Amino acid sequence: MIFRTTTDNTENIKKLKREINEADAIVIGAGAGLSTAAGFIYDGETFRKSFGDFEDKYGFHDMYSGGFYPYPTEEEKWAFWSRNIYVNRYTDKDNGTYRMLYDIVKDKDYFVLTTNVDHQFQKAGFDKKRLFYTQGDYGLFQCSVPCHDKTYDNRDAVLDMLEFQQDMKIPSELVPKCPVCGKPMTMNLRADSTFVEDEGWHRASERYSDFLRRHDGLHILFLELGVGMNTPSIIKYPFMNMTYKNPEAVYACVNFGEAYCPEEIRDRAICINDDIREVLEELV
Repeated sequence: MIFRTTTDNTENIKKLKREINEADAIVIGAGAGLSTAAGFIYDGETFRKSFGDFEDKYGFHDMYSGGFYPYPTEEEKWAFWSRNIYVNRYTDKDNGTYRMLYDIVKDKDYFVLTTNVDHQFQKAGFDKKRLFYTQGDYGLFQCSVPCHDKTYDNRDAVLDMLEFQQDMKIPSELVPKCPVCGKPMTMNLRADSTFVEDEGWHRASERYSDFLRRHDGLHILFLELGVGMNTPSIIKYPFMNMTYKNPEAVYACVNFGEAYCPEEIRDRAICINDDIREVLEELV
């Protein structure tokens, strides 16, 4: 059975603030809704401003759809992706939401598990060793095969693609190729079984597991922000399950339109159906 809160958000925000202050540790689980609250919009005017020519030619209306489009050439594919990477990884779009979250937890014993790939936590000041980006990073390339488990920083390559592209195509010599096997490079984003979990990914995974082990049985606040149902097995279900197993734990979900929890942990859950940014402003 699912429990959806009927309590006034004001009272729930007070409860959440108390839990943040009193918890021995905080595990933040962040999904796409957090970046949306921070101003990362993938369609509408934001999309048309950077991708209007692609929209006119191919008929898709958002960055997500454009990422899966079967472009006829690698030159055109990377013209789109270089813009996409730049807009979502290398420009400063955060409206202050991530920074507010950092200010709230910076003096606590925290760890962040996120499916977001836009690198906003580090930009806001979060300690890199307290972050686990499970689904990859817009700032990394990998071999498309892949022939080896290594990723590559793409900033310089992306900036070159942006500077020299014309007519929705980059020069052929700028198409990224694997330095080992020569096959095309691709984004280090989890879309299928070819996703590369490199050395850094595994170290972050180990640090997350170690954090959970060290705080097992303690007063942990599992703070879920903007997590939907695309990949609930990564954050949502584990957070609910760990709360259920630990009588000292508290589960908090802040998600506009999707704030709920299982009936089994209702007495140790805080569900806030509201805009994440507005809730963080109240907490600050």
